[in-house]
Amino acid sequence: MFTGIVTDVGMIESVEGDGDVRATINTSYDTSSIEIGASIACSGVCLTVVDKGENWFSADVSRESLDVTNLCDWAKGDLVNLERAMKLGDELGGHIVTGHVDCVGTVTKCTPIDDSVTLETLVPPSFGRLVSQKASVTLNGVSLTVNKIDDLDEGTSVTINLIPHTQEMTSFRTVKVGDKLNVEFDILARYVSRLQEKG
Repeated sequence: MFTGIVTDVGMIESVEGDGDVRATINTSYDTSSIEIGASIACSGVCLTVVDKGENWFSADVSRESLDVTNLCDWAKGDLVNLERAMKLGDELGGHIVTGHVDCVGTVTKCTPIDDSVTLETLVPPSFGRLVSQKASVTLNGVSLTVNKIDDLDEGTSVTINLIPHTQEMTSFRTVKVGDKLNVEFDILARYVSRLQEKG
């Protein structure tokens, strides 16, 4: 379980394999405190640490995860938002995040407004029911507040605001139109949607 509060921005060192792959990520975490088998959210995807060394760890990524996230595009030098699993009693600074991505969205607009950036992301039509204005959404592992939603023929446009601190402390410092983002909607919205389906 995570909170969507990024605590390090890592960098992809290597991605190896043809089916399932092993990604090695450089990090400023003290890896001596990370156990093999620990969970780390990597750009919003919960991955298991399978190897580690000084200032790096490796995680295996299944074909399923590659198919439903943007991890299939990872390459050496890419920035990765990192968050270690929360401990019982930790401050819940963002919202409850599972690390299970719902869909991949596409950045359609990045508009600077003073020192902030307004970011618009288009998600597939079938997921529009899971988001609402002023609710929380996780984009590439970052807990953000939805400022506006627009239901369009091609999908639902989700608008959020990136304050300077968020830009500085996450991979959003390099975000641009066309980028693919891992999207996880609020877990309560998932349950409500499922209950309505079963009605």
